[in-house]
Amino acid sequence: MKIKFWGVRGSIACPGPKTLKYGGNTSCIEIRSDDNDLIILDAGTGIFQLAQTLFPELPLTCHIFITHTHWDHIQGLPFFIPSFIPGNNLNIYGAFDPVEQRGISSILARQLEYSYFPVREEELKATTKYVTLAEHQTVQAGSAKVTNIFMNHPVLNFGYKIECNGKTVFFTGDHEELYNLYAPEDEDYHKYEKFMTQKNKAILDFVRGVDVLIADTSYTRDDYPAKQGWGHGTFDGNMRLAKEAGVKTMFFTHHEPTRDDANLEKVFQEALDRHPRKPGDPEYLLAQEGLEFEL
Repeated sequence: MKIKFWGVRGSIACPGPKTLKYGGNTSCIEIRSDDNDLIILDAGTGIFQLAQTLFPELPLTCHIFITHTHWDHIQGLPFFIPSFIPGNNLNIYGAFDPVEQRGISSILARQLEYSYFPVREEELKATTKYVTLAEHQTVQAGSAKVTNIFMNHPVLNFGYKIECNGKTVFFTGDHEELYNLYAPEDEDYHKYEKFMTQKNKAILDFVRGVDVLIADTSYTRDDYPAKQGWGHGTFDGNMRLAKEAGVKTMFFTHHEPTRDDANLEKVFQEALDRHPRKPGDPEYLLAQEGLEFEL
């Protein structure tokens, strides 16, 4: 498999001279199976740049897996050029909205309403199939297999595991390690503690042994106390997860939008200094727009 990063920024796009090295586009990752099947993880603004490279492959079939439908993970989808061209086949997968009782098709269609976008959904020329996934549902995407698990974020968010010919990649989407919402004296403290422990273990078991882990790492340990509950991970927490899961290579992504290139490298180095690599530890890398990695 091959991985290419097209958007590594969290929350909001932040192009400019201070983010040139790592990029300012929001979440989008291209995965190619060994048979060159096209799998796209998230449709943040980075998907627009990805689309520019696909013309030689038209007509194409692609599989777009949406981790969740917050803006920074879907805002590029209306600008995905293959949608406008007949003969292309798009398969778009995502989670159900339990609050408004809507599937992924209904949720994403809102972006194409009159108030938000000049082209109506009915005018798109590609053949698009929407699939609302259940947890642990497996999708065959060409020669690759994609399975999901619910992560922890303030909306239903899937982490996706992609498997092909014995190699595996896991992408968290947005995720914060579960913590107990209750004080020890609260009635529900122990009940939630049990749930939290089981869920964190289920995620660890799901990630265990993957070749590549790509994880939301918005915050440093110093940022985190002021942003606990916002649904994002830290360098320290993700390093711990990667070690416990026996991951080979870890990419930190969803970079905090106020963090410029120099500051991103500074906080990354500080995290490495706190957790010096030992034999058998994962290799740690910052995700970067345009960066390619082959398993």
